[in-house]
Amino acid sequence: MAMSHPSAATAAAARALRTALRGSVLVAGDSAYESARQVWNGAIDRRPAAVVRCADESDVVHAVRVARHHGLPLSVRGGGHDWAGRAVREGGLVLDLSEMRAVTVDPAGRTVQFQGGARAGDVLGATSPFGLAPVTGTVKAVGVTGLLLGGGYGLLAGRHGLAVDNLIEARVVLADGRAVTANAAENPDLYWALRGGGGNFGVVTSMRCRVHPIGTVLSGMILHPAERAVDVLRGHRDIIADAPDELTVLTGFFGGPDGRPLIFLLPVWCGELEQGRDLADRFDAIGKPLAGRVCPMDYANVLGMFDQAVVDGRPTEMGTRSVAEPTDEVIDILAGAAHEATSPLSGLYVHHFHGAASRVPETDTPFATRRDHLQIEIAACWEPADDGEKHRRWAREVSQRLSEHALPGGYPNLLGADELPRTVAHFGPNADRLLKTKDRYDPDHVFSAVASLDPTTTDPGD
Repeated sequence: MAMSHPSAATAAAARALRTALRGSVLVAGDSAYESARQVWNGAIDRRPAAVVRCADESDVVHAVRVARHHGLPLSVRGGGHDWAGRAVREGGLVLDLSEMRAVTVDPAGRTVQFQGGARAGDVLGATSPFGLAPVTGTVKAVGVTGLLLGGGYGLLAGRHGLAVDNLIEARVVLADGRAVTANAAENPDLYWALRGGGGNFGVVTSMRCRVHPIGTVLSGMILHPAERAVDVLRGHRDIIADAPDELTVLTGFFGGPDGRPLIFLLPVWCGELEQGRDLADRFDAIGKPLAGRVCPMDYANVLGMFDQAVVDGRPTEMGTRSVAEPTDEVIDILAGAAHEATSPLSGLYVHHFHGAASRVPETDTPFATRRDHLQIEIAACWEPADDGEKHRRWAREVSQRLSEHALPGGYPNLLGADELPRTVAHFGPNADRLLKTKDRYDPDHVFSAVASLDPTTTDPGD
């Protein structure tokens, strides 16, 4: 691709930023620009006008003000793992928080504060020495802030809810350049909106969350051949039907070392170990696995089990459907998807939502899908040299087959920018309140790179 040269507005903005910021400013032609515009999904190829690598909240404030003064659209990058690439807006200014990863733990108060670019591994690494764990997703490399803003399914959902359910306070730089605190007492409507309403309200520079006394858990990656998928998934259904809060079970499939799909079960028991000792017997009853067994493990090791699947630069397309229960029809679709996968790098990940997560009233946070359900993450991944269309088609067909069995809406963190009706359906009775909050804190819709509820937003920067 031919190198583009910064426009007059971009050059002027870059000069203004470089005189005021502690961090760096990159434009086309700078040696680090090409790497700075890349995100996790290798299918995303966008050229922002500038990338601002912020060093602190003050940098974010200056960057927002300069971008508005020069008429540059904004997007925000934390971990860079949004599959749709909304962190990088074509021709816009990227506020890159990836170097803002500091973490501070208050072990007595059982809280943790982290900057907007912190990854799950950063937070867990800081809390683990105190026998504490945050509620995050399932991969250490993924940014906590972006995950939390959309909800945050994870391995502790049954006992401690979603990531959003553990947010105490956030610092936010608004569209007018003001930095504010949002919590239950200060800017409470903004605090409400941040807990599942997405990144449309400002730049979150730090968060303070509850953490929990979790060290050793009962867990294990249990692997079965795909030929046993129906039996394994039915066994999984029997176990989760009466699962206590302490047990959350992730299941699905991914490609094995020889390229053939494997069905996996990843239970996490985070209660008293003696009370969970019969778990191994219940999973053994499903049938003899190829590998793996439930046993005591350090929770930090459990959270790292999928790290190797998150490879920077690998093209990806994702989809999401949620089902109330794993009926025989749903199980057949999942088993069929495993056999029909067009790439050994693709997978399905079925997240277990129950217990504490399901007891939060639907209007307490924007995340309204509070009934027990399974969130099915459809991940088509392939090598950069492959033609991606067949892999994309596989993901879309799996999603379509599940649609007639699915709950309304879908998980916003996995919905594409062209899926506005499903986003609105997910927010349910909270959609109107979100729109009003958006109008209050960002009336000019400066933060529109993330898919929003605004039907007039036709260029979401995807």
